[in-house]
Amino acid sequence: MAVEPIRWHGDRLELLDQRLLPEKTVYVTCRTAAEVAQAIRDMVVRGAPAIGCAAAFGVVLDKASEEAFDMLAKSRPTAVNLFWALERMRKAKDLKAEAEAIYAEDVAANREIGRLGAALIRERARVMTHCNAGALATAGYGTALGIIRSSKDKNITVIANETRPYLQGARLTAYEMVQEGIPCTLITDSMAGHLMSKGEVDVVVVGADRIAANGDVANKIGTYALAVLAKRHGIPFYVAAPLSTFDPKIPDGSHIPIEERPAAEVTGYGDTRWAPQGVAVRNPAFDVTPAELITGIICEKGVVLSPNREKLQALISTGV
Repeated sequence: MAVEPIRWHGDRLELLDQRLLPEKTVYVTCRTAAEVAQAIRDMVVRGAPAIGCAAAFGVVLDKASEEAFDMLAKSRPTAVNLFWALERMRKAKDLKAEAEAIYAEDVAANREIGRLGAALIRERARVMTHCNAGALATAGYGTALGIIRSSKDKNITVIANETRPYLQGARLTAYEMVQEGIPCTLITDSMAGHLMSKGEVDVVVVGADRIAANGDVANKIGTYALAVLAKRHGIPFYVAAPLSTFDPKIPDGSHIPIEERPAAEVTGYGDTRWAPQGVAVRNPAFDVTPAELITGIICEKGVVLSPNREKLQALISTGV
């Protein structure tokens, strides 16, 4: 897509401020790791692969100081790509080259995920997706939306869930699809089951923030409910993510830390508040979808159908 989510200029990192999309295209300039960490916390940049890429460049800006690693590691707890990128940067001899490699590898992985995933999408498929797993959530091209982009010549249509409370589907996925010229219909999250029951959804494709050793997947809140609905209606449910999202150290989804975000994201949006003062709020940003609800996981190494511990271990160690 024309807009770049991450721009590296050697002495500074420019991050597309995704809080302002689709109304405005504004870049936030970061010159220190602290500024990168703040941008990650504040959702200037979001999406597991994009967070990892941004953190890598943040390490470069502070010349791999221990303080830089600590600040960046504390910025978001759920997306494992962040910790994967920091670990690579700790071992790197050439920081700039390593950060640029992480960025380039993510784009290449996304394109391969797109190619492999497109083979699973039939002609004129109606593809439902949740949150934003597109170019804006990665170094470029996207994971779930990378598959959609790679399937564009099949005359597919997209159903984008708005993804409350932060509206990544309404603001970002819909934006990317309009930019790409791919037909897209926006719905509220609570409409998904109705459309499935009416036979208006052929396949669901989502991204991931962390994949446990047994195939359980943490993704944006609402993904679990979508997977349950897809199972009920016999609709294939695919997860698209690069290998950097796999966390073999986590045995299953119950061990994945789930970030709780500010109450203000639920009680209103922007300057508008619709909930009464004093009401209690829960705002978990992610949920966990059990492996048994997942038709297949698509990564740059291949497609794992009916994922489980043994299949994912084989994928990571030897490839498909």
